[in-house]
Amino acid sequence: MRKNSLLLLSLAVFANLSAQSFFPNTNQKGRFYVYGGWNRGFYTNSDIHFSGQNYNFTLENVVAHDRQTPFAPDPYFHPMKFTIPQTNMRAGYFFASHYNVSFGIDHMKYVMDQNQSVKMTGYIRDTQTQYDGVYDNQNMVLTEDFLRYEHTNGLNYVNSEVCRFDEIFRVDKIKSAFAITEGIGIGALVPRTDTKLLNYARHDEFHLSGYGMSAKMGLNLTLFRYFMLQSEVKGGFMHLPDVLTTYSDTDKASQMFGFLQTNLVFGATVSLDDFKRKKD
Repeated sequence: MRKNSLLLLSLAVFANLSAQSFFPNTNQKGRFYVYGGWNRGFYTNSDIHFSGQNYNFTLENVVAHDRQTPFAPDPYFHPMKFTIPQTNMRAGYFFASHYNVSFGIDHMKYVMDQNQSVKMTGYIRDTQTQYDGVYDNQNMVLTEDFLRYEHTNGLNYVNSEVCRFDEIFRVDKIKSAFAITEGIGIGALVPRTDTKLLNYARHDEFHLSGYGMSAKMGLNLTLFRYFMLQSEVKGGFMHLPDVLTTYSDTDKASQMFGFLQTNLVFGATVSLDDFKRKKD
């Protein structure tokens, strides 16, 4: 709410300036933009299937949350630590008056809630642990010695988007505008999954694990022609059929879940016409 309120307050300020126009027919074709910022993530519960040489089981309705880095100038504004928090980075180009295509990375974090109780079906054998046995929809508490499961470095959604962009208010005097945007995206999931399962060695490395699809809506504020601030709500689903869990090639996990992001990003925008004017 605070993010959207900031943009709405800016719109109210613009209303008191001269040379303003509502719903201007602005041609955005030829503009480039780049932005970065931060996100908050929310996930639906999901079934997670684990398979390997000595086990094959499913955990039902597993709860997970994101992991927010406490806000501080370091690391949020540190150039070498910018990706430690949950971040968004994107670059795009307007190929038509109201449409742009972009490429970006949503660096999210997914953390399974520890010590939750879930239903478990399947088997574990020959692991020399207390968990060897056959399970038929039985209660299982996800303790640290049984399972830790996190996409914390992170749940990386590498994606392309096609979006529509409509200015609804422009103040020519200060070359600033307020707009709405909406679009769809698709991309690959390259998480770095931090997993500790049973008595197997902890595993933590990047791996192409699946794909995602998404849609978003946003409020955009362009200031003084070249600067932008944007607030977004983005949601969709993620399918990870090949998550690495141990150092054995035969061991993996799979899951599918829905997600929702709230994003606040800032960046710069420039037009090809700007370069032509400088050249002339």
